[in-house]
Amino acid sequence: MITTILDPSGGPRGRAGRRLPPAVGTRDREPAGQDLPARPGKVLRSQSPEGVYQEIWGYLLTHHAIAALICAAATAAGIDPDRVRFTRTVRVLRRQVADPPAFSP
Repeated sequence: MITTILDPSGGPRGRAGRRLPPAVGTRDREPAGQDLPARPGKVLRSQSPEGVYQEIWGYLLTHHAIAALICAAATAAGIDPDRVRFTRTVRVLRRQVADPPAFSP
């Protein structure tokens, strides 16, 4: 959910906490938008509107890059990209990034 409230302690908890209806056309086993690299239940770290904007774009670009990586790897392996789990790919990437010699900026 995206909101303009920057302070997590402010705002109406009852209305903001309700679950939104599922989007039309999402896959049942793993909705694409729910597995962004952010941890569930965490708020954005930014405290300014510009920072929030930048952080959201960072998450969207990260999601796009991971989806492109999944597509390229699955195509190279000769399998359907829909068979590759997004969350498993994120876990593999986190392990690689956590290993400094494996990730060079």
